[in-house]
Amino acid sequence: MTVHAGIVGFRGYSGMELHKILSRHPRVETWLMEHREEEGSVEHRTTATPEAARQAAIQVVFLATPAEVSMELAADFVSSGIKVIDLSGAFRLRDVETFSKWYGEPHTQPALLADAVYGLPEFYRDRIPGAALLANPGCYPTAANLALRPLVHAGVIDLNCGVVCDAKSGASGAGRKPSLKTHFCEVTENFSAYSVFSHRHVPEVLQNSGLEEKDFSFTAQLIPTFRGILETIYFRALNLASADDLLGIYEAAYSGEAFVRLYKRSQLPDLAAVSHTNYCDIGFKYDAGTGRAVVVVAIDNLGKGAAGQAVQNMNLMFGFPEAEGLQ
Repeated sequence: MTVHAGIVGFRGYSGMELHKILSRHPRVETWLMEHREEEGSVEHRTTATPEAARQAAIQVVFLATPAEVSMELAADFVSSGIKVIDLSGAFRLRDVETFSKWYGEPHTQPALLADAVYGLPEFYRDRIPGAALLANPGCYPTAANLALRPLVHAGVIDLNCGVVCDAKSGASGAGRKPSLKTHFCEVTENFSAYSVFSHRHVPEVLQNSGLEEKDFSFTAQLIPTFRGILETIYFRALNLASADDLLGIYEAAYSGEAFVRLYKRSQLPDLAAVSHTNYCDIGFKYDAGTGRAVVVVAIDNLGKGAAGQAVQNMNLMFGFPEAEGLQ
């Protein structure tokens, strides 16, 4: 079986990464879909409309577009029977009020918001195959939720002390559109925090981890690298005798998961280990005497944080081996 897949937003960083991954996927033929007029011609290109998609026999469309563009395009594709995997934040949250609060704009497709499947395979694998509209998770929440959710569900975090997530990302996480904040002279030899208390990925973490906003302090920081996310998460632990107990929780959660790698003996991951991959690496340290725990989680923001995870979801939607094209 060969799937015909379209990419809208193929000139952005996530879209380019998608094209690269899909070009080596043995079961995919890729079409590049224009949603606005651009100079120059692109081979194997069509327009971002359901009519053009049907003519090219496209079965799934990846939207590597801003949220407002995804909301505009998704409805027409879905109503035409074409599956959509959206890489923006347009369909990740469950209700319009939460979306409007954190994104600062109204949601124009509330019916689709209610029907969208959140595509974090390690948690929601059984829902993905039947999805007509799949919301690909954000990069920061992918790392944070994979690190936190097993611990929250196991009841080993002292919520009275809160959880602190210190999250660092390369500049590609801001997208390809030029801005002063991501200008070379602003980023190089620099290190800055942004969107303190207002980062739009916070409700995505809360929605899927089981934490409440009052328990979770998240700070995003921009580092002078092109790609990669590393989050250092601090909390006080309950009912953990040793680091082996913490490892046991993670092993129970991720046994058999192809893309979650657990570090043992107090080793910690770094960006180099996950660069250009679809892996999420998790390591930790635990001080039983004080109950202090530190979890370090690393992903590639363009891989497991965007395009790689989108292809992982596509594989599940069409019944392909989950890791096909990704290893």
